[in-house]
Amino acid sequence: MYSYVKMGAIAAFLSVAIGAFGAHGLEKMGISAHYLNIYETGVQYHMVHALGILLIAALADKLQSRKLVLWAARLLLIGIVLFSGSLYVLALTGVDQLGAITPLGGLAFLAGWVCLALAARKPVR
Repeated sequence: MYSYVKMGAIAAFLSVAIGAFGAHGLEKMGISAHYLNIYETGVQYHMVHALGILLIAALADKLQSRKLVLWAARLLLIGIVLFSGSLYVLALTGVDQLGAITPLGGLAFLAGWVCLALAARKPVR
């Protein structure tokens, strides 16, 4: 459980730091509104799923399948890296081909939430 807390806390910290860089640093770089919006979407999904990992930490001892709980946290973290990470790099570089990675991160997010739902099927006895 503590590893989930650490993972979620670090992910949330990075979301705030990356978001602050976006709010204060990207304007100075002359980034377009289009790419700034893409960057902000990455930050939003990053934080939501960091909080999701913290939710998993809070629920881990109450759910039956440790394996599914672990995979839920892993998949949300993978989603943050692939989805948000690809949007950050896309916004900073303008390399549109990176957008092909983003849906893989979205699938990881979806799979993580499905794992959490499946882990919650039956309470721990």
